[in-house]
Amino acid sequence: MAPRSRRPERRQEPLSRERIVTAAVELLDTVGERGLTFRALAERLATGPGAIYWHITGKAELLGAATDAVVAAVTAEPTGTADSPQDAVRAVALGLFDATEAHPWLATQLATQLSRTPWGTVAPRIFESLGRQVQAMGVPEAHWFTATSALMHYILGAAGQNAVNSASAASAALSGRHVDRDEFLGTVSTAWQGLDPGEYPFTRAVADQVRGHDDREQFLAGISLVLAGIAALHRPAR
Repeated sequence: MAPRSRRPERRQEPLSRERIVTAAVELLDTVGERGLTFRALAERLATGPGAIYWHITGKAELLGAATDAVVAAVTAEPTGTADSPQDAVRAVALGLFDATEAHPWLATQLATQLSRTPWGTVAPRIFESLGRQVQAMGVPEAHWFTATSALMHYILGAAGQNAVNSASAASAALSGRHVDRDEFLGTVSTAWQGLDPGEYPFTRAVADQVRGHDDREQFLAGISLVLAGIAALHRPAR
């Protein structure tokens, strides 16, 4: 008599869109966008690809949903306890900055979602969380869109660049090449100091400041500059 084949373990929880998206985020964090397939997702969820297609139509929708889930978690952080609208903006900004570091795929997907489907949920979530603070700062309504856009562009641009740098370092480590950040910045600083003084007087003057700078502190300094500019240009409406 042939031995009975072992039945696959049943899922403990019913399959839902939320469970699928959570599993997709976990897969993206570990294997990246290329490794995110419906087969891999089905194996992780102990189900069949057909069951996933009942909730998600394709990979593009899945990536969008995963991006939205991360952004929703960041923008859902309470900002009402902040001392000022400016502090609330910094909280949202740091949340996005940290999220792009924690999820190496996020920066690329944010750029994709904002450029291809700005009418989706990702762009409005970020815009709303920042725009409410711009409004609370007393900026006249005619300038809400421009001021909020400036903040959003800086935050996503700077956070995205930092994520690229982190990803490059991680890729180098995987290939067996050790990349020391201080050594790298020292190389940049030395190279800038060696530039032609007639063509690059300013770059040479700040070259030494490149050494050992803190990316997070620099990011927050940029936020403060943008906020100060908004406050100076757009006085509260009377």
